Amino acid sequence: MGWQPPFRAEGRIYANYIEAYYPTRKIAVLWQNDQFGRDLFRGLQEGLGDAARMIVSDVTFDVSDKSIDSQIDLLERSGAEILIFDGAPAIAALAIRRLADIGWHPVILLDNASASIANALRPAGLQNSIGIISTAFLKDAGDPAWQDDAGMKDWSSFMDKYFPDGDKDDSNAVFGYAAAETLVQVLKQCASDLSRANVMRQAANLKNFQSPVVLPGIVINTGPADFRPIEQLRLVQFDGRSWQPIGEVLDTAFVRANEN
Repeated sequence: MGWQPPFRAEGRIYANYIEAYYPTRKIAVLWQNDQFGRDLFRGLQEGLGDAARMIVSDVTFDVSDKSIDSQIDLLERSGAEILIFDGAPAIAALAIRRLADIGWHPVILLDNASASIANALRPAGLQNSIGIISTAFLKDAGDPAWQDDAGMKDWSSFMDKYFPDGDKDDSNAVFGYAAAETLVQVLKQCASDLSRANVMRQAANLKNFQSPVVLPGIVINTGPADFRPIEQLRLVQFDGRSWQPIGEVLDTAFVRANEN
């Protein structure tokens, strides 16, 4: 069982956003040449439907690439006004910095996996990252809105005790904590029967479980035919310091029927 929302569903959410706010703008996609990259790109194309013709250029990269200057330059020449990045944080940092260096300022949609302030935005330059749009399902440790939040205080104390050298701006630290809390809930439901069969049975029997570090309104429900714990996302935008919500919680479950 995976834990985070499927990448294909995330691609469809970006498609819906573009159709709602930028229906006539040309789109460029820079995507990672692996299953992760293909899934999100496929979801984007499915979500756009006939509007997928607005994708005027798409270019791939390998996660081992040390430079993507040529890819960014090629995408700029396409005349695109929206750039969707679909890949790993380290490459996202290279892309954002290159955009600033050449003075290209499209609307940037950044996949959730790369929406790390510590691993992508800070290396790219926070000033270069202002206005970037992504998705979120976890609370942002750098957002003052959660300064007095009980769940984030507990997470911060956990980091201080068990991972003092960890970067609290790294969203992966919140991700790992939330996933571990979900596993703890599964083990509690198992009681004294920790057989593999019962662990799987309880993992597929989570009802309205909510980690304290997950955004309000996002709950975990699983079932024998539903192996996707997190099925909701929220659109967010970077303001130079933290990710700010720009919409309501969106349910990704509607894409399941098309994921064959």
